[in-house]
Amino acid sequence: MMRNFKEEYQRWMDSPALTEEEWRELDAISGDEKEIESRFFAPLEFGTAGLRGTMKVGLHHMNIHVIRHATQAFANVIAAEGEEAMRKGVAIDHDCRLNGRDFAVEAACVMAANGIHVRLFDALRPTPELSFAVIHYGCTAGINVTASHNPKEYNGYKVYWSDGAQLPPRHADAVAKQMAEIDIFTGFRTMPFDEAVASGMIEIMGEETDEAFLAEVMKMAIDKKTVAEVADDFRVVFTPFHGCGYKLVPEALRRLGLKHIYPVEEQMVIDGSFPTVESPNPENPEGFYLAVDLARKVDSDLIIGTDPDADRIGTMVRCGDEYVTITGNQMGVLLLDYIINARREAGTLPENAGTVSSIVSTAMARAVAEANGVHFEDTFTGFKFMAERVAAWEAAGSWKYIFAFEESYGYMCGDYVRDKDAVTASLLVAEMAAHYHKKGMTLLDAIDALYEKYGFFREKTLNLVMPGLDGLQKMKALMAQLRSEPPKEIAGTEVVRQRDYLDGSIYVAGVGKVGKTPFEGSNVLYFELADGSSFIVRPSGTEPKIKVYVLCRGESREECDERTARYAAYAEGLRK
Repeated sequence: MMRNFKEEYQRWMDSPALTEEEWRELDAISGDEKEIESRFFAPLEFGTAGLRGTMKVGLHHMNIHVIRHATQAFANVIAAEGEEAMRKGVAIDHDCRLNGRDFAVEAACVMAANGIHVRLFDALRPTPELSFAVIHYGCTAGINVTASHNPKEYNGYKVYWSDGAQLPPRHADAVAKQMAEIDIFTGFRTMPFDEAVASGMIEIMGEETDEAFLAEVMKMAIDKKTVAEVADDFRVVFTPFHGCGYKLVPEALRRLGLKHIYPVEEQMVIDGSFPTVESPNPENPEGFYLAVDLARKVDSDLIIGTDPDADRIGTMVRCGDEYVTITGNQMGVLLLDYIINARREAGTLPENAGTVSSIVSTAMARAVAEANGVHFEDTFTGFKFMAERVAAWEAAGSWKYIFAFEESYGYMCGDYVRDKDAVTASLLVAEMAAHYHKKGMTLLDAIDALYEKYGFFREKTLNLVMPGLDGLQKMKALMAQLRSEPPKEIAGTEVVRQRDYLDGSIYVAGVGKVGKTPFEGSNVLYFELADGSSFIVRPSGTEPKIKVYVLCRGESREECDERTARYAAYAEGLRK
């Protein structure tokens, strides 16, 4: 039965399932209709990325009731696969966020009560290790309690299937359907944690899984010999931003052969309130201020920072007395070029090598791949789509993937994970930086050399934040307007082609619909401009904002910079 937000609020107020503290939190907003509406106007939407929201009591937020509700729905989907799927069970992980352990344990108890075997990590672990555990132990599924790089108020519930990738659409739809049919307070089963552990329904994972994961990570090293040659004078500063990278990233770097690794001690403290940074997002250079201070003291060549669930990595490199950010696109291109050439030199590059990136990432990736005789394909944003593409290649016996990345600082390498992986990426970035260090070059020098070799590219991502209930309406209205009245030009440059990835339509100015995109089903508008640039618009899947991607190519750095600035200014105007 559909209820309006006032009725839903009252139902929660009257429910005996609420603790005294939860009831008081809701009672405190009894006179604030707008706040009540924001909490109860609708459930959080369950998609292929699971759930994500701020931690408050209410239907549209992350709390223990929503966790139980989603887990029961997921348990029903697993149970429908049969007894074997239940026996193989689920792996469960969490990151450093507030309530993370409680949410993970509660999910484990619900799964166990439904007769589904659980492998639960003994403490927080990186997201890629959860993907690894699903594959390594042959689990049917996985759950990770994480909100990635979101602010401290957020938590989330990511779900994985047996291939180690995030949930495919048909299973996500099945979970959402179950949630619509299950009562949030009375429709779930659970059991005491100690009882579930004693009965063997919940099995605890620890260092044995870390070692198995690290063994695979270390196989990705291509040239440890060069690392050993520069190890005496090559220095790395590392920060996990209070999160899951604190243990395995430094260990992987030590096993690589680095001798001088300097952790930012203040940020090695596990703390989901992120006390030393406003945002734990490695895309934001201002979060690296403590790392930069330390790097100056120890004369470090490289700074590595991993986000709270250690699936994304940000880097800065020394440039004189300053430290400069390497963007996600630049790092993707650097790693792609390095992996291709280092593996070719080592004799380990497959003849049918392939690489994958997202449609919103730099066009330079295709240029690098094709210039080196490596197959290239793009996908929608999200590593679940890249994992699907890799799986399709494997099934067809066509291409052997060597690397996948997207512009938002995520990188995937190796067959033991099917998600972005900051542990392996940290290893490869450090090795690559050591390679260039031996040549007397920084990664900044290296990207400049690649521009000279492959052409000049520049990218910029803009976030048009639209918070609140009216924000969701503004986002929908903007996408609808761009579809019904597509721009004929953007900042003075003609739009020559438009791709609408929602239905796969391709339009040419003055001609109309001319064809179909290779894949469809995502709310993305892609405008191709007469100068070879691209202007891409899509709503974020996890936050209240429209994302605009400006991808430029030019004859020089200056031309790229001018175009990027002009199109970015146009994008800012879309807020109005």
